Amino acid sequence: MNSVTILVDVQNIYYTSRQAFGKSFDYNAFWAEVTAGRKVDKAIAYAIDRGDEKQRQFQNILRAIGFEVKLKPFIQRADGSAKGDWDVGITLDAIEYGQHSDLLVLASGDGDFALLAERLISNYQTEVEVYGVPSLTAQALVNAASRFIPIGPALLLG
Repeated sequence: MNSVTILVDVQNIYYTSRQAFGKSFDYNAFWAEVTAGRKVDKAIAYAIDRGDEKQRQFQNILRAIGFEVKLKPFIQRADGSAKGDWDVGITLDAIEYGQHSDLLVLASGDGDFALLAERLISNYQTEVEVYGVPSLTAQALVNAASRFIPIGPALLLG
């Protein structure tokens, strides 16, 4: 049985699924797929906390599925722009936990993670499966991954 670390960039998956399909990502179907026949070492969902009740309910659903939920506050800048990404946190956890797993599953289309995938594969011999929306996943990340699994109807709600 292969061991797996599962890391989900919640904002990226939410917005890309919405943009490409007009639907929400099905975390239960995703969990069932990525954990089948595998031992879960660590599973973390990274989200932005805006403090509303609907978000809290969603975070509790993620916890009930089996994810640890890490939250970062949403920051609205004076110029109107916003900040709220987990790239550094995801990268640190991927190195910390991924090096001890046979496989790292990353749900994100963010090309910034291409170098991370390359390092996990070359330095730790950890395979990297990337789940992303095909039309909105950086080609560099697709190329760097051991396997790219496109998010499609089977991983969407409704």
